[in-house]
Amino acid sequence: MTPRRRLTCAAAILAANALAALPLPAMAAALEGEAQRQPVNWVAIAMFVAFVGLTLWITKAAAARTRSAADFYTAGGGITGFQNGLAMAGDYMSAASFLGISAQIFNDGYDGLIYSTGFLVGWPILLFLMAERLRNLGRFTFADVASYRFAQPPVRSFAAVSTLLVVSFYLIAQMVGAGQLIKLLFGLPYAVAVVIVGALMMLYVLFGGMRATTWVQIIKAVLLLGGASFMALMVLAQMGFSLETLFARAVEVKTRMALADGAGTAEAAERGRSIMAPGGFIKDPVSAISFGLALMLGTAGLPHILMRFFTVPDAKEARKSVLWATGWIGYFYILTFIIGFGAIVLVGTEGGYMDAAGTLRGGGNMAAIHLAHAIGGNAFLGFISAVAFATILAVVAGLTLSAASAVSHDLYATVFKQGAASSADELRVSRLTTLALGALAVLLGLVFEKQNVAFMVSLAFALAASGNFPVLILSLLWSGCTTRGAAWGGTIGLLTAFVLTLLSPAVWTTTFGLGPAPFAYSSAAIFSVPAGFLAIWLISRFDRSPRAAIDKAGYPAQRVRAETGIGAFAASDH
Repeated sequence: MTPRRRLTCAAAILAANALAALPLPAMAAALEGEAQRQPVNWVAIAMFVAFVGLTLWITKAAAARTRSAADFYTAGGGITGFQNGLAMAGDYMSAASFLGISAQIFNDGYDGLIYSTGFLVGWPILLFLMAERLRNLGRFTFADVASYRFAQPPVRSFAAVSTLLVVSFYLIAQMVGAGQLIKLLFGLPYAVAVVIVGALMMLYVLFGGMRATTWVQIIKAVLLLGGASFMALMVLAQMGFSLETLFARAVEVKTRMALADGAGTAEAAERGRSIMAPGGFIKDPVSAISFGLALMLGTAGLPHILMRFFTVPDAKEARKSVLWATGWIGYFYILTFIIGFGAIVLVGTEGGYMDAAGTLRGGGNMAAIHLAHAIGGNAFLGFISAVAFATILAVVAGLTLSAASAVSHDLYATVFKQGAASSADELRVSRLTTLALGALAVLLGLVFEKQNVAFMVSLAFALAASGNFPVLILSLLWSGCTTRGAAWGGTIGLLTAFVLTLLSPAVWTTTFGLGPAPFAYSSAAIFSVPAGFLAIWLISRFDRSPRAAIDKAGYPAQRVRAETGIGAFAASDH
């Protein structure tokens, strides 16, 4: 069966399953509680179907042009800087950004901005320290760069394991957001919603590769920026275009909510004012610094973002990509601030958006979705819901592609086959890995159903900041870095972050219910990032092996190629 016929059959099966499931009436009113009947939002369903149909058509077209490993992993390197910048923004503005940050601001006010600030600040690091070097040294994955002058098996093995861990935590947030969204709008059980998202994601990656993923991300970025701009504009219009009025109204709403909960007048007033000050979400300076480090440095270590640098023809286009992406992302995070406070004023005062327990109907991550209904009715709710769904699918596809490339290119082709694997073999392993990752994503989405999606992404950032970032920076900028230092030091940083994350309150207590957490802080980055850098430096300094001499001697040639692009891989000719 040809790829085109396989795609058509798979799409037909998926559509039949989705249509069969749509009439199911039951849905949970919140993450916990009795299931209630929810009116079917036909506008939302129509927009969902339109988006899925468009993206499947794109995938079908991309499948016909995906003939080699370079096509599958990097679209042949033929994406322009502007296109790649939009795709990067689409890849980065995930469910955590749209649903999670607005929900965090809805709950805690000002403190939710730590996500917006931290997510954005990492981009100048990418622009000034890494963009050109990554494009000049790499081909398919960030492991190509990290292992450029080192022995391949140890460093690539570390990079592949790190990629899979980071992608797994990142996938949780996307699957949870998608499951809650579809459950709220279509009345589907959460598990069914998660399975549908996993199936669509596998279709995009299996048949379209990076080309289809890129265009899905571009379309999603345009829709999300347009929808968020309209939401913010409508919120400000109702406040007379005065941010001061918006904040004052939000304080009033939180004060009334505190009074309704039984607080005294003074205590209620204090709770209302607290949303305009730090301390509501991040309780102590150590956690604040740790979160900031994770979000800032983790950006420069995310494998699915780093992979996008290899989709452009040269270093100049790589710099353009980051400039465009930074502009779009910065603008979007300004909008999430307005959307979050707008949700406090317009959603928090309407009983129809809350359940009997006083929590958001559909779960804590649905503040932006309810705001869309409050300002634009069912039509705009349908549009924003389709955009949120597009957001999740685009990010999940990018994550899956980066993980599949880590297994097939870094482990299978380079470590196991020692460079002797054919392009067809790599593609076959990538597609098998995609199927396995789809199943894993569904499983993780079910296990972590009740977590805030922005927080789950922050855990992925902590892993990327502690493992990938120290290895990349020191391998690029320090001539003394060795194979042992990069592989073992990076592993120490990664494991430190992973173990402390498992022992943190969010996982140990909230997710697994094992009682008080052994590690008191929400984020491990303040301990694990220095551990990664220190371990790489110490191991490299005391490495006296013959391989260490080769590693250090190879730095001048690496630097010449990194700075000039001489010998860099060219884009494929299509």
